[in-house]
Amino acid sequence: MSISNRFRAVRNWFPVPSRSEGFALTRWVLLEADRLAVTGALLTLVFGTFMAISTLWTFEMQTLLTDTSTVQTILNTLLSGMILLVSIVVSINSIVLSHDMTSVQNQENRVQGAIRFRRELGELTEGGENPSDLSAFLGVMSRIISIRAQTLTDDLDGVEEELVEDLDEFSESVSAAADQLGEVDETSGAEFALLWKALGFDYGRHIEQSRTIASSSGTSHERFEDLVDAFELFAVGKEYFKTLYYTREVSKLSQTLLFVALPAILYNASTIIAINGQVLPDGVILGIPPLQTFVAVAFTVSIAPYLVLTAYMLRLSTVSRVTASGGIFSLK
Repeated sequence: MSISNRFRAVRNWFPVPSRSEGFALTRWVLLEADRLAVTGALLTLVFGTFMAISTLWTFEMQTLLTDTSTVQTILNTLLSGMILLVSIVVSINSIVLSHDMTSVQNQENRVQGAIRFRRELGELTEGGENPSDLSAFLGVMSRIISIRAQTLTDDLDGVEEELVEDLDEFSESVSAAADQLGEVDETSGAEFALLWKALGFDYGRHIEQSRTIASSSGTSHERFEDLVDAFELFAVGKEYFKTLYYTREVSKLSQTLLFVALPAILYNASTIIAINGQVLPDGVILGIPPLQTFVAVAFTVSIAPYLVLTAYMLRLSTVSRVTASGGIFSLK
């Protein structure tokens, strides 16, 4: 098979997605997908790329793998990097967990703060609801914000028509955003999808608009203050759930990395020993020497810890970036 025909065959293996499909794929990788699934996809991509190159340049790759020490040098570098990577990530996890290892007084302040927050939240609801999970919290806050936004348009007698239109538009926009926030039953993607919905609620802009309209309208400022209080409670709760997410995600990263790194280190070391002892497969299977498949698996397994870190950091960095541009202050 000529190189051009091989290139066409490889291109058929990796069809180019459309723009909409590419956006959906990006969202899946960054946000929605299970991190192990993303890691598996990245591993498959690495292995497939290596095999595709081997298919295009079979003899050149065979010469590179057998007549030079490049492979052994790279595997040795990856082995050292894996050990260092595990040490760094475990250290970061220890720093995160050290937040829970504090004095009794700090623990008491933390518990009292949580109880006080739940009490304030219960006072806003008719039945004194105290949601403890993110889904219930979003449902309660959605209902509270929507009700308080609708009360802004009550008793507008004597108010200028232009201000009435502004109040109606503002009330409708806040109610619509709150209703969308409360659609937790229609949200797919487990807990992270709910957190992402909370992060996407632009309460900072609504607070700013509330202050502006309240200062220029002749209506009671108390209603605007009640709405702002609801926004502030939502902001506190959202930040707390985000902190819980970060702690859990970093812990899962460390745990997954430890499970993946040990087999990867053992396989990498075994491959180096096999290369040193020249115990390598020979021959040709389906047009590809088994040596190339053997080395492709070795590289893929050796890079697995880095891909685990990549899968988790893609989502963590995305959440951090969105959070940095949210709230009352933002970086444009």
